[in-house]
This record gives sequence, C-alpha cells and structure tokens, in this order.
Amino acid sequence: MKVEIIPCLSDNFSYLIHDKVSDKVAIVDPAEFKACDDVIKKYKKLDFILNTHHHADHVDGNLELKKKYNSKILGFELDKDQIPGIDILLKENQKYKIGKLEFEIIFVPGHTKGHIAFFFLKEKVIFTGDALFSLGCGRVFEGTHEEMFNSLNKIKKLPSDTKIYCGHEYTKSNLNFCLAYDSKNTFLKKKEIDIQKKLSSNQPTIPTILGQEIKTNIFLRCDDPEIKHALGLKDSSEVEVFSKLRDLKDSF
Repeated sequence: MKVEIIPCLSDNFSYLIHDKVSDKVAIVDPAEFKACDDVIKKYKKLDFILNTHHHADHVDGNLELKKKYNSKILGFELDKDQIPGIDILLKENQKYKIGKLEFEIIFVPGHTKGHIAFFFLKEKVIFTGDALFSLGCGRVFEGTHEEMFNSLNKIKKLPSDTKIYCGHEYTKSNLNFCLAYDSKNTFLKKKEIDIQKKLSSNQPTIPTILGQEIKTNIFLRCDDPEIKHALGLKDSSEVEVFSKLRDLKDSF
C-alpha cells in the first residue's frame, strides 16, 4: 500500500492510495481538483473516491475527478444526499476492498452526523478526516460532545501502531493547546521537538501514530488526573472533561 499526501487549499490534506498488487488507485477527501489531479496523472487512472464526510473542503474535487476518470464515489449512507456524485453507500462496520486492500468503515459522528473513518486492517492505516487530528479533534458541528467523545474512543481502541492520516495540518495550534493544559507531559515535550523539525523543513506532521497520540493528544486523555486538576474538574466524568476541553479549544 502506497499513500501519497496531497496538500490542498490552505491546510487540507487529501490522500492518494495505490494498491501496487492490483494497480487500483483511490483518493481520500479530494479537497480540490487540480492539486489532486496533478498527483493522479502519474497513475493515469482513479478507480475510487472515498469521502469521510460531506463538508466542501473534503468533497470539492469529487465531480470533476469522477467525470475525468469515471471513478466510483464512496460515502456513508447518512450522507447520501450531501456528498456530490456518490455511487456506493457504505454502512457502519462494513468491509470493502480497493484491489487487495481491505478496509473497514468506522462510524465516528460528532463533527458531522455521518462522519466515517477508513481503517485498513492489515496495513494498520486509518484515514480519520476531521474526527481525530494530530494532537486534536474536530469541532462538534452536527453531533454532540458525547458522540464525538465516543467516536474518538472507537479509534483509541485500534492497534497502537496504527498510522493516522487526518484531514488538516492543524498540529502546531493543537500542540499549543495541549501544552496549555498538559504542561508537565514529557511525551508531549518530545513530540514538540519532532513537530518543530518537520514544520521548519516544510514537511507534513502527518502521519502520526495512535500510540503517540494516546500519550500526547489531550482529547484522548480525559481520564488523566493532571488534566482534570488543570481544568478544575477533579471529580468530573471523562465526557464532562472532553466537553470542557472542546469548548476551550473552540475559543483558543
């Protein structure tokens, strides 16, 4: 499995997936036609378009790419009226294949009602869209804070060496937020050095590794006593801690 990172717009990431065995090609969340097409041209084909959710900055390339390459567009069944050009409606926990690459649909509502992630089981690779970011998570627009918390916990249960490819380069601002409320975290301080190196050499901070995120991403650490203390929520539930963190991040 080859994954190519495609920077789009101001801070979006689209991803090209190539199954070298079958020569099948797919793209995840094509934010804009030209940036994506410039990469797809090398392969001279595009078999599938995978959409994590319906927001414009994840689907704007759909129709032009479908028209040019006669691609099939896959999205979640709840987004059937919102994803442009959708052909194949996916269900929660469904398995699907791109050539020899099998992935599972993980339903992760919160950011939107129909948000999904694509988890490639054998390769341990997940495309999380705007659900989970490096050191952060998406804003809660259409769902509830509890839904988003539960969605992140689904991802958290995957193998710790899973590679995470998310929808945006938000890592620096997410890092600053994590440091503000989790300042004693030595893993976070180590990750800060790595992030600064990548950004200073114009490299993406993605992919990140789930095991690292569990140690450093404040939204995956709502049970941590230090974080609860920093928020003045010593006796609160994990969902209450998550809700407080998400509200604080919205205005950070």
